[in-house]
Amino acid sequence: MSSSLYRLGLLMASLRWKIIALWMILLIALGGLAVGLGGEFSSDIEIPGTEGQRGIDNLANRFPEMGGASGQVVLISEDGADIDAHRDEIEDLMGQIAEVDGVAAAPSPFDDVSPGTRSDDDAAIIAQFQMDGQVGTFPEGSIEEIEGLVDAADSADGADLSADIGGQVLQSSEVPFGAGEVVGIVIALLILAIVFRSFVPAVIPIVTAIVGVGISMLAVMALAAGVEIPSVTTALGAMLGLAVGIDYALFILSRHRDQLSAGEDVRESIGRALATSGSAVIFAGLTVIVALVGLFVTGIPFLTIMGVAAAATVALSVVVALTMLPAIMGVLGDRLRPRKVRRLMAQNDGVLPEPDPEQPRRRSFGTLWVRVVTKIPALTILLVVLGVGALAIPIKDLELALPDLGTEQPGTPARDTYDLVAEEFGPGHNGPLLLTADIINTTDPLGVVEDLESDVEGLDHVKEIQMATPNRGADLAVVVVIPEGGPTDQSTKDLVHELRGSAAGWEDEYSISDVTVTGATAVGIDVTDKLSTALLPFGIFVVGLSLILLAMVFRSVWVPIKASLGYLLSVAAAFGVTAMVFEYGWFNAPLAVSVNGPVVAFMPIMVMGVLFGLAMDYEVFLVSRMREEFTRTGDARASIEKGFTASAPVVVAAALIMVSVFAGFVTSGWFMLQPIAVGLAVGVLVDAFVVRMTLVPAVLALLGSHAWWLPGWLDRALPKVDVEGEGLHAVLEHRHWTQEHGAHALRLEDTVAPLVGEKGTIGPLTGSIPPGSLLVVRCADDAARGAFLALAAGRLEPDSGLLAVHDRLAPDDLGAIQGRAHWIPAGADVAARLREIPGRRLSTAVIVVERLEDLAHSATSIDDTLVERLDALLESGATLVVGSRRPDVSDAERLLRDSLRDPRRLSALAVQRSTASVPEGALA
Repeated sequence: MSSSLYRLGLLMASLRWKIIALWMILLIALGGLAVGLGGEFSSDIEIPGTEGQRGIDNLANRFPEMGGASGQVVLISEDGADIDAHRDEIEDLMGQIAEVDGVAAAPSPFDDVSPGTRSDDDAAIIAQFQMDGQVGTFPEGSIEEIEGLVDAADSADGADLSADIGGQVLQSSEVPFGAGEVVGIVIALLILAIVFRSFVPAVIPIVTAIVGVGISMLAVMALAAGVEIPSVTTALGAMLGLAVGIDYALFILSRHRDQLSAGEDVRESIGRALATSGSAVIFAGLTVIVALVGLFVTGIPFLTIMGVAAAATVALSVVVALTMLPAIMGVLGDRLRPRKVRRLMAQNDGVLPEPDPEQPRRRSFGTLWVRVVTKIPALTILLVVLGVGALAIPIKDLELALPDLGTEQPGTPARDTYDLVAEEFGPGHNGPLLLTADIINTTDPLGVVEDLESDVEGLDHVKEIQMATPNRGADLAVVVVIPEGGPTDQSTKDLVHELRGSAAGWEDEYSISDVTVTGATAVGIDVTDKLSTALLPFGIFVVGLSLILLAMVFRSVWVPIKASLGYLLSVAAAFGVTAMVFEYGWFNAPLAVSVNGPVVAFMPIMVMGVLFGLAMDYEVFLVSRMREEFTRTGDARASIEKGFTASAPVVVAAALIMVSVFAGFVTSGWFMLQPIAVGLAVGVLVDAFVVRMTLVPAVLALLGSHAWWLPGWLDRALPKVDVEGEGLHAVLEHRHWTQEHGAHALRLEDTVAPLVGEKGTIGPLTGSIPPGSLLVVRCADDAARGAFLALAAGRLEPDSGLLAVHDRLAPDDLGAIQGRAHWIPAGADVAARLREIPGRRLSTAVIVVERLEDLAHSATSIDDTLVERLDALLESGATLVVGSRRPDVSDAERLLRDSLRDPRRLSALAVQRSTASVPEGALA
């Protein structure tokens, strides 16, 4: 991958203005598409298949007057008289509401059939109205018209009647973005300016992150025209996109600046930065993407949509970092080089002079820190575990629920009416429950409804029955239950479970069926229960994934275990602090938190998914440098110090940027997003500074060289992943070799490869052939000969050594090598297959003929122009590799050599399988 990224970086730098223009065109085009389609986001959170959702769907079909979203008008007499004194004004208001387009029913609260709820002193009453359909499906302007009617009644002269609107109809799908998000971005800019000690490079990550987020959010808005997407998706995507977009750009740009500071050429530095840090960015992005897409294991559709949308945003951030960022670096060129270095290079004919070896090096804070935490590693581990454990204690009080109108900002009509209802009538009126039952088999529908009403009224935690009635067809009964507690109180949850537990008995007793408990409150409880149940399987998925991924990267058993346990500590701290803020009320004022109580139900699972990717990100950037040093020196303690000192500054900056962006979204005041933002900000802070930069060095120091142990069988089973650009060294070495020795079509350097279809190897093989050559591979051993031919065609990965086919190296570029190779199997019509080879790009083509006899047969018996075609192919730079079953010169080989226009193009290689004492492979 590193070699491909190296070439990509060079390409982006050379096409810089075109690449930037393409991204701008895409941004503008998606903006026009999003505005033109006019997509709307959904404020409903539902899970198909739950009892509450089935009940809502059933009501929509069989009792449409109660199936849509409901609204409330709270009317209070302000002149000391009973509310009945204002009956005429109230009935006139409800009559006007009933005429609004989209309103299914707006009965008078004084009707005997559906009376409104009165306060204990008869000074206030709640009038209900029902809309056609759910929130977001109403005719445009209908809710605004109803609000205008209510405001008019509230402000009427001499009416002495206050009127306030509330209920589900005021749920908004609009996403609030405010100054907090801007402040977070400004703080990120300041951190970048400090890291780079310059303003120009500091702006680049902000620009690329905003472009990535803008494109992804506009795409989501366009998709919302045809797909139901939760409103929180855009805010979550923007928060993640900004954070990871800035961080990914920082990792690549900081490597580029370091290389420029060392005097490297601008274009070369861009390629190297992408090959090294770009590899790590891809791995980091993939871990976040897999964790977010992995939300499908919950089986919850809206959560899957949120995860996929957020994952797409992260993926786009990675693509922007790998394409637009190097293009911008190419545009700015030498201006990104530190001014002091530019001045020195200008004074020395463009070359940076060697540093003075006697000049004392400044000891960094990172070096001092890592020495402190690894001095007594067991003590450091104990302190970290105790400290994080203390932060995690409040988890026991963390409650989950779906947000209702009580979580809206104070001062909004929805929140004011919600509080007014709770004060005047009791909290249960903000979360009524609907008990439905199929009564089609009963002979006395009204009697059954009355019996159900009586039974329900006698249950604990029931304040009153607001209404009990059959539908118009008398085949469905609905009992509206007002609980004693609010929608998120434990007593309400207990009541829902008790009602459902009694359903079977009522069905038997009254000969009814399909008794369900539904309504917005019951649906919220169902969603919360489903999300809570999904936490364990998702946690197992995430931790299991981290173990596998990190074992692949670090070739170790203990490093993945340590990383996964550290991740769990970070999650525990994030959940604990979230409970402190939203359950205990700590730091509410500075964080603009206006509601204490249960947090949004999908907060834990979203924080776990996102934090997993970020934690693995920091783990890779810190520990990969340590592993690199250990592999080179074998000194476990020194490798920790050197690796930490080299990578810690970038990780510190990246973590602080993440925290600032997440913290900016906390102050938005939107309860749906606030707990997630708090959890992520705390999680990143703890994971980066406490777990990765304190606990990880201590654990590695305690384990010593055992930290890098991996069983041989597991090492062979796990695929190799290059996240630090190790493959780039081979690319640069091959390029340097090519500059010295000229271009070669095939180069082998101590190459050892497995046999095809049998145990054993061939090699080490060392040698090379120029383009336009015909190589005959002599070997009577089919497995050994087949292995060499497969190597040349990119069909076999070498065990060790170097395999280069033109400018492509295995194993990173096996796909590209295969794409340039043409395989002619044994028994095929060689002449016909050669005619099929296109005439373009022959200079990089490798043609592998499995059997020399087939080639000779075609030349002598089938097509007498075949040799001319071979000459033309070789003249065009194509390379032919032909297998011969003879260990020495065969008649077919002599005939071929004599027939070629230039016999010097033909060379031969005798190969055989390796033995313990004699490594085989020599040019003949």
